[in-house]
Amino acid sequence: MDNELSAPIQGLDSSEIQEWLESLDAVLQSSGPEVASYILERLEAHAKLVGIEIPFTAKTPYVNTIPHSVQPDFPGDQQLERRIKSLVRWNAIAMVVRANREEHNIGGHISTYASAATLYEVGFNHFFRAPTPEFEGDILYIQGHAAPGIYSRAFLEGRLSKEKLENFRRELKPAGGLSSYPHPWLMPDFWEFPTVSMGLSPLMAIYQARYNRYLEHRGLKPVTDSKVWAFVGDGETDEPESLGAIGLAAREKLDNLIFVVNCNLQRLDGPVRGNGQIIQELEAEFRGAGWNVIKVLWGTEWDSILERDTEGLLVKRMGEMVDGEYQKLVVSSGAYVREHFFGSSPQLLKLVEPLSDEQLRRLRLGGHDPRKVYAAYRAAVENRGAPSVILARTIKGYGLGEAGEGKNVTHQQKKLNEDELREFRTRFDIPVTDQQCAEVPFYRPSDDSEEIRYLRARREELGGYVPQRRVRAKPIVANQEESFKEFSAGSDGREISTTMAFVAILRKLLRDPELGKLIVPIVPDEARTFGMESLFRTVGIYSSVGQRYEPVDVNTLLYYKEAKDGQILEEGITEAGSMASFIAAGTAYATHGINTIPFFIFYSMFGFQRIADFIWAAADMRVRGFMLGGTSGRTTLAGEGLQHQDGNSHVLALTVPNLRAYDPAYAYELAVIIQDGIRRMYQDGESIFYYITVMNEPYAMPEMPRDVTEGILKGMYKFRASANKKSKLRAQLFGSGAILNEALRAQEILEQKYAVAADVWSVTSYKALYTDGIETDRWNRLHPGEKPRAAYVTEVLKDSPGVIVAATDYLKTLPHMIHSWIPRRIASLGTDGFGRSEGRASLRDFFEVDARFITLAALHELFLDGKIEEKVVEKAIVDLGINGEKPNPVTS
Repeated sequence: MDNELSAPIQGLDSSEIQEWLESLDAVLQSSGPEVASYILERLEAHAKLVGIEIPFTAKTPYVNTIPHSVQPDFPGDQQLERRIKSLVRWNAIAMVVRANREEHNIGGHISTYASAATLYEVGFNHFFRAPTPEFEGDILYIQGHAAPGIYSRAFLEGRLSKEKLENFRRELKPAGGLSSYPHPWLMPDFWEFPTVSMGLSPLMAIYQARYNRYLEHRGLKPVTDSKVWAFVGDGETDEPESLGAIGLAAREKLDNLIFVVNCNLQRLDGPVRGNGQIIQELEAEFRGAGWNVIKVLWGTEWDSILERDTEGLLVKRMGEMVDGEYQKLVVSSGAYVREHFFGSSPQLLKLVEPLSDEQLRRLRLGGHDPRKVYAAYRAAVENRGAPSVILARTIKGYGLGEAGEGKNVTHQQKKLNEDELREFRTRFDIPVTDQQCAEVPFYRPSDDSEEIRYLRARREELGGYVPQRRVRAKPIVANQEESFKEFSAGSDGREISTTMAFVAILRKLLRDPELGKLIVPIVPDEARTFGMESLFRTVGIYSSVGQRYEPVDVNTLLYYKEAKDGQILEEGITEAGSMASFIAAGTAYATHGINTIPFFIFYSMFGFQRIADFIWAAADMRVRGFMLGGTSGRTTLAGEGLQHQDGNSHVLALTVPNLRAYDPAYAYELAVIIQDGIRRMYQDGESIFYYITVMNEPYAMPEMPRDVTEGILKGMYKFRASANKKSKLRAQLFGSGAILNEALRAQEILEQKYAVAADVWSVTSYKALYTDGIETDRWNRLHPGEKPRAAYVTEVLKDSPGVIVAATDYLKTLPHMIHSWIPRRIASLGTDGFGRSEGRASLRDFFEVDARFITLAALHELFLDGKIEEKVVEKAIVDLGINGEKPNPVTS
């Protein structure tokens, strides 16, 4: 009983079945669906008690969830809305076709919007509410490949000019253009959410809906009936992220969330499930997870046919067909449909005897029927207690005819010839002549036309135009100096880790009278690893239902406290979900007008390596906040080995343009970076966010030296100069994070055993130094007639002679990135290779980044410069206990 009726039982009187069906109809008519449903539940329970096995299924028959008999009236002018929708379709096609005529293969997609036009237009005309001073508005995640249709509608609304449409995918044109897909970075007043790469937006939408509730429960925003709408392709659901959090949405009872799955049965290369039924598969997935599932499969023209199907044969036939067969029907003639769909039995053929072949060919699917879509949307917005998903059956490339309607190639369709354009023009009644068709003109009626007045009136009633992005949050003005002051004093000899220092900073910020309520700690089930359990009792762990149980550790000081107004988002073992919460919190300044400040701490190895696509999306969305890579460094995390030890993340952080990346060694550096980040993001409104690595290695935190704030923020400063001012042998040692302490020990060895005067530099950000260097080079290249500028690293090293050695807990390429702006050759020590399960001392020996190897590197550089003899280096290898034949960590 998956999606079709069981085969008839031999000898069973059909009239007996009919009596049962009529009895159910009578109950429905007299008492309503709730009573009928209750009776069916009692019958099922009784059947089980008497030993009747009822096959389990999470699927329903392959028909519309909302029957015609209870379908609400359509409230709009359907003919006028069709004319508007047709104009949107035409201009969307014109935009892509013209762009590819202007520049061959500039790309673009027309088939996705062609299939989804009705799904969007019903929403734009009747459901999608814009933000107003009184109401926060609905949140829309628009399917990325449908962007041309959204631009086209904005053109009719008067929000986008003809010149913008002409420059689709040509953003560098003098008049400006339009980005390929939804990109807030490129169009910050238009798009809110990047929805390409595929699969990301469904997960982001779930956590956005949950974050909306979090804000309400914490009293940071009023309770509203705002909805989060996420438009998804059926092929897109193959991405693990698409369905990975649907259980969370049901568990949290997120009835503010609506998924609309555009089920055109096709992905990029062919059918989504040629040998199966993707709609039935998705129904089972969502229904099994606890969602309210609404199927919109068949248009109005099917209602009368289904009503005549008193034996259920048509429903059975619908359930038998696989998607590959349905796809074939879409591109075939009415005669083919009659023969291959209805021709399986005489009874089915009789059902469609009154219809011509042309009428059969034009039987609409549910996703192209505004009345069916409206009914589904209304049911979804009125549903309570669970998220809703609408599975809407459509045709990919709907309306493109021979150019690609329903064909495997349609996703890549970008060009139409004149005949195809004329056919499309005629089918959708576009007021363009045959001669004009060849030029593919944009068409917009006058402002006083019936279409434009209607379109604008509908949007006015719904609060204004969408999509739109507006920064509504006011800058934070309070001075946080007091919250950070104590961290400049050092730890007075007490050994602490930078992770402990971060938790202390976080605790202070949570107590800040202005900032405290805005801080959003986010952690994927590692709070105790990072020493954050002290926050459990003070601010609580968010739970939409509070705490319905007494925790096993209730009698301890740091018990696991959940609360409806809890502040910590303890996400469980999901970096992707945690990152989605970080995105929701870090964009709340625009989405909700609230400056929430997220601090997302995670195992650093499982950040960029695992969820880089979400981090890139966050950058596109102009997210603000702090990502903390905990237990970072390949040699600082003892024992965990190959999977957990991170030597990559700072190199991977280079790929994100607006991400500031820091690797601080000391508490005061961390405090300076976070304080400056809050100022830049939440006072100055910069579209940047931060990645800061923190470690679990304890050591004494020194007092903050004078006049180092600028150096900390710009990427490096001299932490300790050599006391020996007379030595002719000089070295400059760069250290970062915990490896800075190894550089300090090397400084002592070099001075005491080899008479080398070494200065030690704390490099807090190689990315900052690299970015400054390339910006300096660019300025000099573009201004050859002016005095050349010097990169920051060049400037600070100009009076610091000697060889240069840089040691890092990350790949050697990290220090090498700045070699162009360093006055002399640089020797880089790093942790290229796989990790090992070992202690810190053994790991640093294995990767050759401890004080001994830093000392050896400095001596070798002096030898290469002719400052010392070869035998000094050879003896040092022996004296330092270095095995010259040890395995190469890069390849072992």
